[in-house]
Amino acid sequence: MKNSTGQTVGPQERSKQSIKNIFNVNPAIGVSRFRFYLLRFFYVVNVVLLGGTVWSEIFMHAGLWEPMPGVAFSFWAAFSLLAILGILHPLKMIPLLLVQFSYKAIWLTIVAYPLWSANHLTGSSAQELTAINFKGIIADLLVIPWPYVLKNYILKYKY
Repeated sequence: MKNSTGQTVGPQERSKQSIKNIFNVNPAIGVSRFRFYLLRFFYVVNVVLLGGTVWSEIFMHAGLWEPMPGVAFSFWAAFSLLAILGILHPLKMIPLLLVQFSYKAIWLTIVAYPLWSANHLTGSSAQELTAINFKGIIADLLVIPWPYVLKNYILKYKY
């Protein structure tokens, strides 16, 4: 194999080039291979962690559901099912991650922040969910390919 200057390179150099290339944006898909597989991994995490928790609760739940917890568990169950499509089609399912980012940001803004600013978050029923949602927001910020989102969902107009 030859490098960009035409010199023959050995297996070790090819390996280094291959590792470097995984971070290069592929113009055909708009993200790097690393980001593409990171998205797939993130969808798997959602299916396993969220899906496992939610579907266990749905199948083991005794009695009637209260309306709002029923809505929440229905939403999370649907989200975990749709995340399976994200494993298969990581870029096409980015709007699902945008929904995840949005609902967590809204929840942190309208529930956690007022409790925190009034010094009532610690020890409240919202404390654990605040930590989970805050970590989820950080993960979303790191995993979602924001330049791709900007180019394909915000700046792209079709009339």
